[in-house]
Amino acid sequence: MEDLPEALVTEIVKKISRTSDLNSLSLVSKQLYKIEGNQRGAIRVGYGLCTATEALTSLCARFPNLLKVEIDYSGWIPGHGNQLDNKGLFVFSSNCSSLIDLTLSFCSYIDDSGLGCLAYCKTLASLSLNSTPQITSTGLFSVAVGCTSLSDLHLIDCEKIDSVEWLEYLGRNGSLEELVVKNCKGINHHDLLKFGSGWMKLQKFEFQRISGIDDLLPGYEFYDPYYDAHGRDIYDFCCESLKDLRLARIKTSPEIGLRVLLGKCKSLEKLCLEYVHALNDNDMIALSQRCSNLESISLWLSLQCYYSEEDGYCETRTSFTDKTLYALALNCPMLQIIDLRFTGCSRDYLLEIGFTHKGFVALIQSCPIRVLVLNNANFFDDEGMKALSSSPHLDTLELILCHAVTDAGMRFIAHTPSLINLTLRACHNVTDAGVTELRRAQKLESLVIEYCGEVSLQAAQGVTKSVYYSSNYSDALMKKIVLGGA
Repeated sequence: MEDLPEALVTEIVKKISRTSDLNSLSLVSKQLYKIEGNQRGAIRVGYGLCTATEALTSLCARFPNLLKVEIDYSGWIPGHGNQLDNKGLFVFSSNCSSLIDLTLSFCSYIDDSGLGCLAYCKTLASLSLNSTPQITSTGLFSVAVGCTSLSDLHLIDCEKIDSVEWLEYLGRNGSLEELVVKNCKGINHHDLLKFGSGWMKLQKFEFQRISGIDDLLPGYEFYDPYYDAHGRDIYDFCCESLKDLRLARIKTSPEIGLRVLLGKCKSLEKLCLEYVHALNDNDMIALSQRCSNLESISLWLSLQCYYSEEDGYCETRTSFTDKTLYALALNCPMLQIIDLRFTGCSRDYLLEIGFTHKGFVALIQSCPIRVLVLNNANFFDDEGMKALSSSPHLDTLELILCHAVTDAGMRFIAHTPSLINLTLRACHNVTDAGVTELRRAQKLESLVIEYCGEVSLQAAQGVTKSVYYSSNYSDALMKKIVLGGA
């Protein structure tokens, strides 16, 4: 190897991606040690890291061209030694001149003054803060001012970040393209509307409030099923570049809040709404009329109380009805991925879910559905499976707790022309006879059967190339059933 030209050795090293292989390679010779160090673009360190200044400086000299650094202290206890502190972060920020991506996870020793050191990283484009308990809005504001190249910002479980001067500054002067805020109790979804003109450049936005059991219960608050949050434009901003939107566990009533985004997006390709209270069909109709490029939609719905003074009735159901499905069918011709999950809805009370078989069939017959996930969909039965069987593009189907699907449905779905992946979880009315029908599926490559009480391992084996079978009610499955996958 030492006889080869350095340029050729460098190209060989570039082809190696596994970190353990790179570490082993660097021990072979001084030449490979130097070349591998110069080529290393990313490192991930944690409580095995020596935090002495000399050691950190040596580490940066060892890898002079680092682009991405992840510092993760998850699972750390005091017995593991000291964490990286403000001084250590200063060493990284001042020595890694090419750094563009930094993640700090569970870093308890870094506070606002340490975060201020990032102003030295003029090339920093992406910053993720995950469970950094000492960092406040002051430190985040210093990043907003100093890191002029910042385009991606992720804030997860940052409990001391509250005021949003940093957000207002980034809205006026920044160039954020991706903003993710999850489980930061000091930031509510109305605060995020202060982003102002920054919404114009944003391409991905995600906001999730801290989870609580109240998210899944109807409660005592009543919502107007006819309220139109998009009939008047009270927020003076637009978000025409937004392609990926996720809102989770927020209440949009009595104020409009982030629900207004649904009527302002024009380029949206992916939408995920998880337990967002007070929405109604008008929100989805407004969105569908503007988002003809929508490719993926995920709706996780729980029971809510709706009261109409006009009609004089009260009902407890999920947020949307067939009006939403018809609007998507009419206006979103590129829709390929659908994920519908219903939490707290009884298999015996069909009216608790606003969707019906008729509306669902209209949607799947109008759009080129490729991936479909249904969780506790009490309206979906064997007739729905029959309608799916004629979907020319459907290649992935996952059914969770779909009690109305029986062996007859398996006979239908086996004839789906493009079906490659099929998953059945807690579908207790499917038996060995129904699984045997799947042997007729010509393109089926993967079959997952989990906690389907009437299906045996013997029936599942040999149905297709790859079969996963479990009769256990695992913790992961419990989350999918009880919490819709949250």
